[in-house]
Amino acid sequence: MLSSVLKSPRAIQVNLAIMRAFVQLRRYAASHKMLAQKLQTLERKYDVHDIEIQEIFKAMKKLIDPPAKPKRSFGFGS
Repeated sequence: MLSSVLKSPRAIQVNLAIMRAFVQLRRYAASHKMLAQKLQTLERKYDVHDIEIQEIFKAMKKLIDPPAKPKRSFGFGS
């Protein structure tokens, strides 16, 4: 409220700058809160997917691994 006391153009400009800074700070705080909520939602969503992705990798490794060596037959062979 500097501009109401001093009533100079410079005081008015300073007062406007202060108000704009507070508005910008409020917007930043609101966006930060929204980003934190979105991040938390994503973490919960992909936490379940991590287990599923691990299962997919296990299945892929089984497909990639070479097959076990065939057993040698016992007894008389043909």
